[in-house]
Amino acid sequence: MPSARAEQALAKVNLTLRVVGRRPDGYHDLESLVVFASVGDALMLAAGPRLLLTVRGPTAGSSGALADNLVLKAANALAERVRGLKYGHFVLSKRLPVAAGLGGGSADAAAALRLLARRNHLALDDGRLCEAARLTGADVPVCLDPRPRLMSGSGNLLSPPLDLPRLPAVLVNPRVAVPTKGVFEKLAAPRVARAAKVSEDYPPTDRASLIEYLTDRGNDLEPPAVALQPVVAEVLEALHQLSGCRLARMSGSGATCFALFDNAKAAAAAARALRSRKPAWWVRSAMLG
Repeated sequence: MPSARAEQALAKVNLTLRVVGRRPDGYHDLESLVVFASVGDALMLAAGPRLLLTVRGPTAGSSGALADNLVLKAANALAERVRGLKYGHFVLSKRLPVAAGLGGGSADAAAALRLLARRNHLALDDGRLCEAARLTGADVPVCLDPRPRLMSGSGNLLSPPLDLPRLPAVLVNPRVAVPTKGVFEKLAAPRVARAAKVSEDYPPTDRASLIEYLTDRGNDLEPPAVALQPVVAEVLEALHQLSGCRLARMSGSGATCFALFDNAKAAAAAARALRSRKPAWWVRSAMLG
């Protein structure tokens, strides 16, 4: 692919997730501490006169119909706002599990918007770019500039970037899809009457205090996800049993779970041990931040 530009579409990890309630429009207001992992999909864009997308990679087969891909949805949303937008041929390498609670599709869409912004000389904080991100999906705005943040509302309210320590982790997905809509329906959250505000539940910036902060909070979507896919509980138990595990939790609406460790060496060893016991699972060591 000559003159191609590339972007990493890093996995989004919800270290915490509180469901505030269900809004009249059917969306849910959330409060979440979001970080990004050192693993993800990859997206390239080669200049061209038409908008094209090719999807390949280990998980391409489960990524759904090409016409429904969020890369195309994001590009079309931006084209409606930027007259004469220059397109090109996207090549998406899918490496993350699909419908996994890692925001893979949203990260892909955000990577597409960053590539189009560079091709069209748009600033990352251009209002048209941010609006296209919001209209593409609830998790796309936080993925547009992938740095640790507090996310609230339906995903549209973001704190400034947070200065958090890097967290060595193991990510595990049992290769089952958990439909987000089904998880929220199972949760049956109460309705909210007031408009959401930017969360001010700022986390501490040293690792020991951050782990304590995370331990005192959870993921409200974990119980309904376990009810829909009991294997999530099996994953969490397997993570808790790993040597050196400081905390284990589900990310997003699942089924991917993560465990935190004191150092990268311990995380890598734990990932190897779990992979040998559960070869059918998707297991990766990563840094979160």
